Amino acid sequence: MTTLKPTLPTEHLAGIASTVFQQAVEQADIAISITDAAANILYVNPAFTRVTGYAADEIIGANQSLLSNKSTPESIYQAMWAAITGGQPWSGRLVNRRKDGSKYLADLLITPVVDAAGAITNYLGIQRDVTDLHRLECEVGDQKALIESVVDSAPVVLALLDNNFRVVLDNHEYKKLMTDLRAVEPATVILEAVRANLGSSLGSSLAAPRVGRYAFHDHEIRFDSRGGTRWFSCSGLWVQRKDGKVETFFDRQDDIFLLLVAKETTRQRTEQEKTRLAHLQAMMAEESRIDGLRETLSAAVFKIEGPINIMASVLATLERRGTGSPAGSALAGALYAGRDAIDSLRSAIPEHTSESRTAVNLNEILRDVLDLTTTRMLAAGITVHWQPQSVLPSLNAYPNRMRMMFKALVDNAIEAMNAKGWRERELRVVTRGHPDRVEVVIEDSGPGIPPGLRYKVFEPFFSTRMGGGKHLGTGLSSAQQVAADHDGVIDIDSTERRGCRVRVVLPVSRRG
Repeated sequence: MTTLKPTLPTEHLAGIASTVFQQAVEQADIAISITDAAANILYVNPAFTRVTGYAADEIIGANQSLLSNKSTPESIYQAMWAAITGGQPWSGRLVNRRKDGSKYLADLLITPVVDAAGAITNYLGIQRDVTDLHRLECEVGDQKALIESVVDSAPVVLALLDNNFRVVLDNHEYKKLMTDLRAVEPATVILEAVRANLGSSLGSSLAAPRVGRYAFHDHEIRFDSRGGTRWFSCSGLWVQRKDGKVETFFDRQDDIFLLLVAKETTRQRTEQEKTRLAHLQAMMAEESRIDGLRETLSAAVFKIEGPINIMASVLATLERRGTGSPAGSALAGALYAGRDAIDSLRSAIPEHTSESRTAVNLNEILRDVLDLTTTRMLAAGITVHWQPQSVLPSLNAYPNRMRMMFKALVDNAIEAMNAKGWRERELRVVTRGHPDRVEVVIEDSGPGIPPGLRYKVFEPFFSTRMGGGKHLGTGLSSAQQVAADHDGVIDIDSTERRGCRVRVVLPVSRRG
């Protein structure tokens, strides 16, 4: 058996709906008004009275234009009337005036109401007082503009990085630094330098993010370029931003950012560098003097060992023949005296100055060498092309021995180009960093080295000067020894052009 549900007459349902609609409009917390086609007000709800100050019996019959403050541009009213008379709804903001004369900003929606024939009979207006919201928007906008102005005018490099270390916000100083680095992202260079200098303890994503804590603090970074050297004191601070996504409204997941701050300290460091360079110049002059003495004594030993070896050979021949002549006795005495003299000379050869290995920046080492040889290069009319990679990984090396090695290479290049009548005098110094090594190229425009002598130049006491290799001295052998002591190599690259190109490869220090 089927049970039939009682139904209400259509007229009764329509009455209920009308009552509910009227109560909803009356109780709505948004101002509602209904006008005729000429914008004369036919109905307003209580919220309309609260917003405008006009009671229903005061405003009904008046034209909607009564609320106009006359400060809204005419073009907005023209656009509004063009839309609604064309049967289209219109929304926008108008400056209206309350009954007491005070102004407010109305967020207004007007919808045309049409009859069965499609003719417009009424307009339904819904408005909100958004004065406070507009004021808040302006304050937020002003505050944002003020913050941006302060950030852009700040005399430090600022950049905000997301959790993938991509720059999402920066300032003018950051953009200027990027230009100086030839469009290379400064943030990437700084973070690579921090990782290289502080080691693997930072990991691939720096330290574990903790809002309000430093990832690194006051870490000095050196940028080398053709225009010179610049120093920055860099810090990284973890900050957070509220996630505005709808899906995280109840389950908030704030975004974590790294605020990168780099303050240039070049002026202070330049003054310190002048003092350091003066001290370094005195120290290297003393090292050069000692090297000269070491080379002279080594050369003397080398010169004496030749005749001594001949004497020893002759004496051995005489002894085999069994001829005990006075000449043999005299030769034995001379041989003993000669060997004693050699031992005395060897004991007088100065030892290398003791130093410890430390983290070394080859750009700094080479910059020191170029600064120390500036006077000599100017006197020889040599033009220097300094092309460093902006930031290099550190080497675990003996800094003074590194300076002496590169100074020997630069000195050789200067001497090669300083030949009488030689016009092409250009020196190019290039550094390149790789994950496992650092390369340095020192290239001169001198006469070059014949292919047959390319490897003989590394032999002790060999030089291409003064008659095809007859010059006494340690040549490049000592420089090669320094490279070998650092597990590196020095090679002379072949080149079709005139000149000599020396390539030094040194391994990058490994940190635990």
